[in-house]
Amino acid sequence: MRKNMVNSTELDESIAQFDDSKGSDFGVDIGLECAGKELNDFWQPGENQPTNKSGSYEEKLFKSGVVSEEQMEQARSIHSKTPRKRLGQVLLEMGVVKEADLLACLAEQYDLPFIRLDREMIEPAAFSKLDKSFMESHKVMPVGLENNRLVVVTTDPTNVFLLDEIRRKAGMELSVKVCPSEDIKKILSSLTESTTDFQVDEIIQNIEAEDVEVVDDVEEDIADLEKSAAESPIIKFVNYLIYNAVKDGASDIHIEPGDKKLRIRYRVDGVLFESVNPPHNMHAPVVSRIKIMANLDIAERRLPQDGRIRVVIHRRNIDMRISILPTSYGEKVVIRILDMGSANMNLPDLGMDPDNLAIMEHQINQPHGIILVTGPTGSGKSTTLYAAIRTMDMQRLNISTVEDPVEYQIDGISQVQVHAKIGMSFSAALRSLLRQDPDIIMVGEIRDQETARIAVQASLTGHLVFSTLHTNDAPSSITRLINIGIEPYLIAASTNAVLAQRLVRRMCQHCKQLYHVEAEEVGFVEMYGFNADNLYKGQGCEKCRFTGFQGRVGIHELLTIDDSYRDIITNSPTVTELRRLCKERGMVTLRDDGFRKVQAGLTTIDEVMRVTECTV
Repeated sequence: MRKNMVNSTELDESIAQFDDSKGSDFGVDIGLECAGKELNDFWQPGENQPTNKSGSYEEKLFKSGVVSEEQMEQARSIHSKTPRKRLGQVLLEMGVVKEADLLACLAEQYDLPFIRLDREMIEPAAFSKLDKSFMESHKVMPVGLENNRLVVVTTDPTNVFLLDEIRRKAGMELSVKVCPSEDIKKILSSLTESTTDFQVDEIIQNIEAEDVEVVDDVEEDIADLEKSAAESPIIKFVNYLIYNAVKDGASDIHIEPGDKKLRIRYRVDGVLFESVNPPHNMHAPVVSRIKIMANLDIAERRLPQDGRIRVVIHRRNIDMRISILPTSYGEKVVIRILDMGSANMNLPDLGMDPDNLAIMEHQINQPHGIILVTGPTGSGKSTTLYAAIRTMDMQRLNISTVEDPVEYQIDGISQVQVHAKIGMSFSAALRSLLRQDPDIIMVGEIRDQETARIAVQASLTGHLVFSTLHTNDAPSSITRLINIGIEPYLIAASTNAVLAQRLVRRMCQHCKQLYHVEAEEVGFVEMYGFNADNLYKGQGCEKCRFTGFQGRVGIHELLTIDDSYRDIITNSPTVTELRRLCKERGMVTLRDDGFRKVQAGLTTIDEVMRVTECTV
């Protein structure tokens, strides 16, 4: 029998609160490895809870330097007004702590192991003890067996009710470890992929003329692809295309009509490859189905159309942007897939060099000025801006964005969608935002002189402005602003930093091996300072679809504008002059940063040359 550390009245109140919240994560006593220790009011809701005598969370967070005394006092003030919220939850919402840091302190408080979960750590025999929906809803996962105990990772080891339920379901005693929810979610997503089998050949063979029929469709905000797998062949085929693209990690789907042929390609890790070539007579019904899903005009085939679709795959919300363009052979469709996982990335996850990361973090904390992120479409600019915003104190700052379109929804900030047809342009939205008392402004893209001028004025009047430009490298951004029509002295006074970036394919870590450099390539390799006997290459395996690459990593070029650069910019230099001066002053170029990642075994020389050839 477990010994409770609260009296019967407190226990009755706790149970009543648990019932009211219908499965909330409130707990009274962990009762396992940490039996005999009390909970404190830092992690629990309510007031007058017992204090843990082994040291409070506050002390641990102070010692680690994660939370300042001022931040903790502000959190306590908010917590006193919302007692049903935990203090830890308040700190998370304020953005002053990360979940991993908070849970590490919680684990230390109760003498429990804190781990970062990896797929290789999961034992199938343990994983099968609980069903997927239970693990997802309660943020728990059985990962192994130790000494006749089921090892369970959880985000809340204080939830005695949940642990009792797991013990009952598994029929075993438990050994509890603490783990961030993002790790659990990631592993669940990778281990529970649907076994839905789309018989593409059969679908294509069964397409008849009577199957090509446009009917009224009831539109919902979110469509569950898996539930519609048993419907008509065209619907099944479109669902297959989307489902398979998400499963393969594609960023875009291209549906391209030709002369009596139809080609469908996926862009995976920045490179297009053919997926399937269905009969040409499927083109019209496939496009019609996509238009229905995106609530577009089916009858209009002469003008471009843009739309949006939201779907659910493996309980993940996926947003898709639809672009339809009339061509000589019919309408071409490009579907851009936006996974919310990209919006949740932090700056350290972007692959920045430690020096660049430290400088970027310093620039983000400046009170005013402009920070530009440059690169072509698909180079990760928006992801970098979102990562920068996520580091900020959203509780204290008024953060607003103007985007076209709003790609990812982020709690705690105001996001404005551009609608050019009704006059809601970047410049119009930006002018309105400046009357909303903002601290931080993100402009999706500086496209014209008016938007650029307002952004410069905002930075000079005490606002920190983030934005993007389409230029090949960092120095080109300065001359681009001059060409737009902004006076050089205003650019010099307002610009803090410019970050140029590209994405290169990451070498598959499962199949990379040292490879023999051919004799005719040795001179080229050594010219760039590499040891020809110490280069790796992905050989190709099932995990990387036999491409030798899996995922992508960023390469960066960071130009910080100091006083000497401001003097140079005021004289309106050409891009060639400015690029030469930047290199002379030690700026690490995109290619240099890429070669560093080659030496670290993250990518290949060919990949770096492919994305940087126009920047040198």
